[in-house]
Amino acid sequence: MRDKYNREIKYLRVSLTELCNLRCRYCMPYDGVCKKKHEEMMTEEETISAIRVAAKLGITKIRLTGGEPLLKKNIVNIVSNIKKIDGIEEVCMTTNAVLLDKYANDLKNAGLDRINISLDTLKEDKFKYITRLGNLQDTLNGLDKALEVGFKKIKINTVLIGGFNDDEIVDFAKITIDKPIDVRFIELMPMYDSGDFGEKAFMPYDKALERIITYFGNDNIEKSENAKGSVAKLYKIKDAKGHLGFISPVNNHFCAECNRIRLTADGKLKPCLHSSQEIVIKGLSEDEMEKKIVEAIYAKPEKHDELSYVSRSKSNRNMNEIGG
Repeated sequence: MRDKYNREIKYLRVSLTELCNLRCRYCMPYDGVCKKKHEEMMTEEETISAIRVAAKLGITKIRLTGGEPLLKKNIVNIVSNIKKIDGIEEVCMTTNAVLLDKYANDLKNAGLDRINISLDTLKEDKFKYITRLGNLQDTLNGLDKALEVGFKKIKINTVLIGGFNDDEIVDFAKITIDKPIDVRFIELMPMYDSGDFGEKAFMPYDKALERIITYFGNDNIEKSENAKGSVAKLYKIKDAKGHLGFISPVNNHFCAECNRIRLTADGKLKPCLHSSQEIVIKGLSEDEMEKKIVEAIYAKPEKHDELSYVSRSKSNRNMNEIGG
């Protein structure tokens, strides 16, 4: 299905829970979320129904997010049931990988196609700072397990934060040399005013690319062709097994190529990440859901408003309440 700007909408990001076992400073408050009542959240059956309806309308790719999706009860069963829906070609997950060592094999057997792992630093002390609660080794163990059980095209998502992890850009890039892992650098988005990061933390993607080119040499960095529907600018270190990606929602937005809508864990469709508009589908029949999904697709704006340190996202939610 196409929106009113003729963009083909084929991608649905589904947040399964607002809860998380970490407290990343750019994503959620230290105290976590204000827990909602069970009856306010989408049930497993409602989520599967919404995806089944979305597939009828042309959605082919599902990404499961959170919070932390591996905290969701019956997560393996959820993946398995989504894979059985006619029209769904790819089921992916974004996770902090803390529990991935436990679930990777079962998720692979259930049909999960791809895994993105959120990882913003390779240093234990900084990991504890940014996540407030986490241990770096837990995430690294999850990454190793995903490789071991045979996941292909694993991606590491690294949020660029000036003054925090900009000294590790080259270290992250080196991961792609010997392992079949893509590392994607993502500009920090001003989702809410936590006070944890100042204006200098908002680092444009081209500065990260410049550091990589300076270190490896211009002749050793190759531009790669984007996969269809990808919003990342892709590069590769010569002879490396993985790619480098740069995602720029702030300094060079990709709204013209946006092919997605989002479903929150409390049953609201968001046509745009950075808009306050939300369309409720919880509690509806599949016929009613279909009308609302069509409405959400046609409600997608041409582009989001300017984003910067002083011009915050209009989403009115923390990132864990939307789905990373």
